[in-house]
Amino acid sequence: MSASYDAAAVAALADQPVSWQDKALPPAWWGRTVREILADRPRLSQLPTPLLTLSGPGMEHNLATLARWCTEHGVELAPHGKTTMAPALWAAQLDAGAWAITLANAFQLGVARAFGVRRVMVANAVISPLQLRWIADQLAADPSFEVLVWADSVRTVEQMEAARSAHVGADARPLDVLVEMGGAHGRTGARDVETALAVAQAIAAAPTLRLAGVAGYEGAIAHGADEAGLEHVRAYLQSLADVHTQLADLYPADVTPVVSAGGSAYFEQVAKVLGPLASTGARVVLRSGAYIAHDDGYYREISPLGSAPRTDGDRLIPSMHGWVRITSQPEPGLAIFDAGKRDLPFDEGMPEPQLLRPRREGESPTPLTGLAVSKLNDQHGFLRFPEGEPPVVIGDELRVGLSHPCTAFDKWGLIPVIDDPDAADPVVVDLVRTFF
Repeated sequence: MSASYDAAAVAALADQPVSWQDKALPPAWWGRTVREILADRPRLSQLPTPLLTLSGPGMEHNLATLARWCTEHGVELAPHGKTTMAPALWAAQLDAGAWAITLANAFQLGVARAFGVRRVMVANAVISPLQLRWIADQLAADPSFEVLVWADSVRTVEQMEAARSAHVGADARPLDVLVEMGGAHGRTGARDVETALAVAQAIAAAPTLRLAGVAGYEGAIAHGADEAGLEHVRAYLQSLADVHTQLADLYPADVTPVVSAGGSAYFEQVAKVLGPLASTGARVVLRSGAYIAHDDGYYREISPLGSAPRTDGDRLIPSMHGWVRITSQPEPGLAIFDAGKRDLPFDEGMPEPQLLRPRREGESPTPLTGLAVSKLNDQHGFLRFPEGEPPVVIGDELRVGLSHPCTAFDKWGLIPVIDDPDAADPVVVDLVRTFF
């Protein structure tokens, strides 16, 4: 059964008027509600550039694909909501069977609470006394609310316990804490089993905390899909399994321990190494988040369900695109377009030129080859091509593929969802609000 959310609060997003603050939308739409705009079945041609869009059919396919894959491989899914920070998309993930929503900090947790998300994993340590007191108040006010946080050192546990014990009584609901296991040259997380066990013992001894499992992030261990990288990932995941096994006597009797890993790059390895723990009473939880949009770059290449699949199941579909307009051709072999770092992701690869939109009514989009984006400035992109007859002219509108959803969504407060990114003039079927 999936964690619940406030469906009325999510639905109410469609009744909010749009304004000049929504850079994706034209002035003609300002002052109208999302519901009113969508009733007219607007077209992509009515929207300005630069623009980020999502593919409705593509996201539906991706939601169903990973939900089915998790079920078939005996693992749960708590998708990382920080990828989209879009409660409407969280709702879709929960409706598709997600066990929880994962977030990264207390601000994001506040967004989840505003939309009634009942079960949240904060994949981080929370040590701010202000935030810990707020979480304690939320747990006290809503018996159905569940939250899990992480800790990777005894001092972290001591900080959490000190802040909570000064604020709540002995009969307060405990805060569930997972021991975070890391790896050499990785990010956070205990670097050895001895430290992890000490953290677990500190949690178990803290009056206002409860030991709830083990977690970690294998994406910081490897950055490619070669066999050597996959072996590093498997070894790291085995260390999580080993720590969990050694904590058997420390888990409270009323706790189903959570063992969690799995970004969007190596989730098949997580199922392979950690999946068997489900038969021993653990809840094995993936936290993949980028899958809902997938991409035309990093995840297309590295995802287990990408262009070179490493597991069974349907391939994920790239479902986010940028739309840009040529504004200058200052020299041979170069065109400048109207989108830059503030509009499109660039940390995991440059945008990929894909289609030239029709220049005249009745024409079809034209596939683009031989062009490349060489760099982005704040608000400009550099499109390179061989000298000679230019393949684009000033005024042309292009579709570009994008790499890395986590740094695409955060640049847009309202994102149009279209019915077919390959169509000559797609229909806008939804507008998704983000909260960054």
